[in-house]
Amino acid sequence: MKYWAFLIAKLALVAIVLAGTGLLIEYLLPAPKASGATIYTVATHGINYSLAMMVQALLALGLVWATIWDQRYRCRTCLRRLRMPIQTGSWTAVLFGAPHTEYICTYGHGTLKVAELQITGRQQPDWEPHEDMWKELFSTEDTRRGR
Repeated sequence: MKYWAFLIAKLALVAIVLAGTGLLIEYLLPAPKASGATIYTVATHGINYSLAMMVQALLALGLVWATIWDQRYRCRTCLRRLRMPIQTGSWTAVLFGAPHTEYICTYGHGTLKVAELQITGRQQPDWEPHEDMWKELFSTEDTRRGR
């Protein structure tokens, strides 16, 4: 639940930034007054305003894409960035071990497997939660020591 609330909060922040840029565009490029406006002022306002709105639309698209891309590579439990990418599989044996990248939460909450090869269409990344990976690792060390 915390994972989705964080995404909604980031998207709300993006919406506030975009609303601010929209208001800034309206303030910097006010519509020309109807009385005494020449065709030149109306035409330049239209072009300038259209270009500014086009830049804002590209900014909006880029910010939303970056927000979603950032969210995909975060731990579902602690919201930290996933680290330690490991390339697994082989490009020469795609039928038996298709290539994919595994990311891990450094606190042991889980791993994310992202497919590198999309043969059958878009595949969603696979998140596998771990109960307590470090506890299991230390228990194997303790059994080796004879504790």
